[in-house]
This record gives sequence, structure tokens and C-alpha cells, in this order.
Amino acid sequence: MSHDIDVRPVPTVWAGHRTYASRALLAPTSLDQLASLVTSGERVRAIGSRHSFTDLADSPGVLVTLEGLERAPVLDPAAGTVTVTAHTTYGTLGPWLHDRGFALAALASLPHISVVGAVTTATHGSGDAVTTLAGAVVALEILGADGDVRRVDRDHPAFAGSVVTLGSLGIVTSVTLAVEPTYDVAQTVIDDVDLSAVVENLGDVHASATSVSVFTRWDGRASIWRKHRTDVAPERDLSGLGGHPADGQRHPIPGVDGAACTPQLGEVGPWFARLPHFRLEFTPSAGEELQSEHLVPQALAPRAVAAAREVLERHRDLVLVSELRSMAADNLWLSSAYERPGVGIHTTWVQDETRVRAAAAELEAVLEPYEFRPHWGKVFATSELARRYPRWDDAVALVRESDPRGVFAGPFTERIGLR
Repeated sequence: MSHDIDVRPVPTVWAGHRTYASRALLAPTSLDQLASLVTSGERVRAIGSRHSFTDLADSPGVLVTLEGLERAPVLDPAAGTVTVTAHTTYGTLGPWLHDRGFALAALASLPHISVVGAVTTATHGSGDAVTTLAGAVVALEILGADGDVRRVDRDHPAFAGSVVTLGSLGIVTSVTLAVEPTYDVAQTVIDDVDLSAVVENLGDVHASATSVSVFTRWDGRASIWRKHRTDVAPERDLSGLGGHPADGQRHPIPGVDGAACTPQLGEVGPWFARLPHFRLEFTPSAGEELQSEHLVPQALAPRAVAAAREVLERHRDLVLVSELRSMAADNLWLSSAYERPGVGIHTTWVQDETRVRAAAAELEAVLEPYEFRPHWGKVFATSELARRYPRWDDAVALVRESDPRGVFAGPFTERIGLR
């Protein structure tokens, strides 16, 4: 291992509730340094923005941060793509693209996360017509266990297994995303809607705008946040559900100052400043929290949410807020939306790991008939994962072929049986 690589203290995860178990955090400044580390016999995993609530990124060896390899994005207007290096965040990329007349089709709830970390875990925003963030990937460059960088694009036979990989095939050094002409979005919030009416009409609610999130604390009421592109047909009317337009900025968590959130009173603005819930200059969500998310098929979502409601109502003292949001299907082997449009039942919990894990196990027990898939970076209890992903065996075979020595294996990937 090169002695020139900067060694840093091992960090905590974003929410601060656990420190990574690896022995060191290394910061290479060149691909040669990174390759020498990967081929040194050490176990290695990369971290990005650390926005994970599990030990997903942990390694029994060392962690690496690729911030020293960050380069400016490369836009190819003719191809309709942009290429970014591994440490780039959506908060950096969004304004950069917009200034050049381009946009992404979707964003997650917060712009603080790294592009590579988001796509390799199938993180998503919301929208019946948009996929997870991984669906925008056109190509990746991956530094493998042999120290070489290989490019995998949509024409590659293993592409569908090489995007959502949880870091198991190697270290993704860059990713190329599809872009489109820039567009504007207006966001509005409907307060105090009857939760039962929302659940019964969940498909219509999610189809009513470009990106729709339903927030509730399981007290019988809900808020509907709608983000709608100004270059498409108008929003669909939801007045039959009751409620009333919000008269000021809202935060997903009731009682928290809405200043941290993107504008919600119908003010038109660029896509990158409206599609996320949170503004880049603020701490998103609650900060000290835990999160879980269970993705169910869209066709089963109303019944699944009704089942989840019984559990989450019992545990309201642990729930800061829950969010219901939809996504389109994709063909990526380990994506939560693989070959089915889905609805995510996302919950932000107080930071009490023992009780939250017990509640998550109860939640999964009632969601079992509804074919749920957990978000890879959030709290989940199930160890029965292979049967939830039709291409699981193919994914395992690809990991073993790509990394026969287990350089990129970690406690999380071993525990779930990915290697």
C-alpha cells in the first residue's frame, strides 16, 4: 500500500448513531494510488456522503473516500449525457447542469447525497413516470479487484447487473447519466387530508402530479406534497379528498421549521431547486434519526399501506413521519423497482435502534404478503432476500466472477448473502 495516501480518522454515518468499524479511512488522490490499495491484499470499500442507516459501506479492512479524485462534470450535449466522478453530489451537479441548459429526470428527497452512492443502492425520488435514480445510468467505470478500470455501458451483457451492486463489483470511479433539456417545477402542499381517503385513492394521488409524496404521522391525517413540471399537462384535481392548501412553508416532520425545505407555495423554479424536499444549505430531515423503507408493488400498495398502518399507529411514539411515494419499473437486477412499478413506505424514526429494529420487524411481518423489498441503505430486519429478486442468483454469480478474492466484501454484503 502506498504510504503517500492520506489517512484520516474513521467517520460516523451521516445521522451520527454509529462509527464505521473499519480500521482507517484513506483518501487517494490518483487512480494509481487507488489501484495499489485495491491490489494490496487489504479489504476495501468506498464511502460517499455516508447517508446510510446500516453497515452497508463498512469493511473489515479500510474505507476509501474518492473526494481527492473528484473532477468537473463532462457534458455531452449531442449524446444527451453527463459524466461525473464518484464524489460528486446531486447538489453540485444540479445547478451545474441547469446553467448549461440540461436537467435530470428525477432527484431524491435531499441533494446532499453522492450520485454514485444513490445509483448503486437504487435510491429514488418520486413519480409514477420516473425510475429510481439508477435508471438514469448510461454507463459506469469500475475499478475492479485487479486494479484495472473497466467501462460497462448499456450494450454490455452485464449492464443490468452492474448498476445497483452495493459496491460489490468494485469501486465506481465515474458514472454517466442521461440528461434532458432543463425544465421548471412548481410545488404545492395540501394539508389536513383524511388519511383513509388517501390510502383508498393512492394511485390517483400519486398520478396527480410529476412527483407526489404523502406525509403522515398515522394520526388519521396526511399532507400531500406535489411537485409538477410546468412543461406538461396541469396537475389533476384532488379536491374530492378534502384538505386545504398550505398557507406557509411546511416541513415533513410536523412542528419543525419549514425554512429547510424547498419552496412550496406554487412559486415556479428550476428542477434542482424543487424536486428535492430539502435545501442544500440546511440539514435535511431531523438529523438525529433512523430510517426504514419498504418498497411494494404499486398494484398492492393500498392494501400494503393499510396493513402497515396498523403497526405504525401502535408505534407512533417512535415515528417522526412516514412518507408514501411511487416509482416506475426498471430492469436492474437488485433494484427495488426491478420489473415492477412500486410504492415506498418510508418512515423516519427517532434514534432508538433497539426499539426501531423491533418495530421494523413487526412492520415486515405484516408486509410479507405484499412482496416488499427493503431499501438497501435503510433499517430492515429480513434476511430472506434472494426470493425477492428474480435475478439474485445472477447477481451473486457476477459478484463472485468480478471479485473472486472478496476484496470488496463487507459485513453487510456477506450477511445478506450477496457473496
